Amino acid sequence: MNGRISAIYRYPVKGLSPEPMPQVTLSPGQPLPSDRLYAIENGPSGFDPTAPVYFPKSRFLMLMRNERLAALDTHFDDNTHILTVRLNGEEAACGDLRITSGRAAIESFFATYSGDELRGPPKLLQADGHSFSDVAAKVVSIINLASVATVEGVVGAPVDPLRFRANLYVEDWPAWNEFELLGQTLSIGDTRLKVMKGIVRCAATNVEPRTGIRDMEIPNTLMQAFGHMDCGIYAEVVAGGKISAGDTILAKNEN
Repeated sequence: MNGRISAIYRYPVKGLSPEPMPQVTLSPGQPLPSDRLYAIENGPSGFDPTAPVYFPKSRFLMLMRNERLAALDTHFDDNTHILTVRLNGEEAACGDLRITSGRAAIESFFATYSGDELRGPPKLLQADGHSFSDVAAKVVSIINLASVATVEGVVGAPVDPLRFRANLYVEDWPAWNEFELLGQTLSIGDTRLKVMKGIVRCAATNVEPRTGIRDMEIPNTLMQAFGHMDCGIYAEVVAGGKISAGDTILAKNEN
């Protein structure tokens, strides 16, 4: 069944604000441009920017353990690499992440804001061609909005889809239809994405994405109501191209 892209989001700094994108150009074997481009090290991690490899998210500030991050409103500028952090509507920090003084300004803010949750001085990390994804593969994450609606029905309260921190939010698929697409290829215009696997949800989804309040038990709800803790799928870009909110998604079984 055809779907439609309802919204596109990227997360320039792991654990910080989502940024809506009206359109984006995808490249083979790559995530969304600037998605999880930076991370904030929570204590010495051993990450080497000259030889970057996948590290588990526990090495960084992230919503699963650091829910107060959700109360921040952040914006990243692609051209200048300036990150602006706002708290309670006021600018709290701003810095060019490409230079030492800019990174220091952001690190100083988090040293205070996240102080009691830190295992060492916070440090902004980045490496050319590296994405600080929750998985080792460079993928695009996709959420079916109808599946989120079924979770709402079980919870008995609104569930903001942004709890799932996906890149693409899709409407017009039946609930849980995404798991029928494993191994299939999704076509969005000339762009092709191969569906790789489901996404096992963690405690980050328990955090309300605008207030930082830990007010739900999403993984437990999924397990109790549906017998699994998956919500969403990972897909690898196999043919690049431009995609936009409103585009139709076609699925094809190429096994």
